[in-house]
Amino acid sequence: MPDAGPGAAPPGPDGAGLRALVVTVSDRASAGVYEDRSGPVLVEGLRALGLGVDDPVVVPDGAPVEEVLRAAVAAGVALVLTTGGTGLGPRDLTPEVTARVVERSVPGVAEALRADAVARGVAAGMLSRGVAGVAGRTLLVNVAGSPGACRDALRVLTRVLPHALGQLGGGDHPG
Repeated sequence: MPDAGPGAAPPGPDGAGLRALVVTVSDRASAGVYEDRSGPVLVEGLRALGLGVDDPVVVPDGAPVEEVLRAAVAAGVALVLTTGGTGLGPRDLTPEVTARVVERSVPGVAEALRADAVARGVAAGMLSRGVAGVAGRTLLVNVAGSPGACRDALRVLTRVLPHALGQLGGGDHPG
């Protein structure tokens, strides 16, 4: 995993000073069968928000995902977005692996992502089993594994990320 850097700096209104990590979960992309197209979408969007983020880490589904998530939490990364592994396939294990790392669930985030997809006419959005939660001071969110789903997720998440990351960094509710 690339050096995640500290994520404990108090966030600015645009995420300044915070580190994020994007994890692409794909057996095929991790094996070099095809190029990761979803992770770079998330990286670009997080950089536009002012978060410090390296290129995506690409791992196969299962235990490697848990290892990367736990390392990010231990390093104090403020936000981890995973892309892929949230469907119904037998190797789509990202929600289960993420749930093992999460200490406090934040179900509204995953629900909002699914609701947005369905509202836009993407019926398959209701099949995404992605979860969201907090471990330490890290917010972990599973996003479906397509570039379009990643763009849509960023649009939804940008409405709440500054507040969520501020709270995780020790901030209070806005007055």
